[in-house]
Amino acid sequence: GPVAETFRVIQGAMTEEYVRSTQGVFQFELSGDDGGTWYIDLKTKGGSTGFGKPPVTADVVMSMSSADFVKMFT
Repeated sequence: GPVAETFRVIQGAMTEEYVRSTQGVFQFELSGDDGGTWYIDLKTKGGSTGFGKPPVTADVVMSMSSADFVKMFT
């Protein structure tokens, strides 16, 4: 779906420089289609994105609809 595709694009754009300069873990609690818990880890070496809880404690937790999430990143 659109949420998974958005996270795939984010993962593809991730660089060590983003991880080094950001040093944050973002958790998204999404409602609606493709909802659930997703994350962007810009703290752990290499960075990562995925479905479910992040591998380390989130620094920021955002709750929104999956449609708003996709709009925010496009």
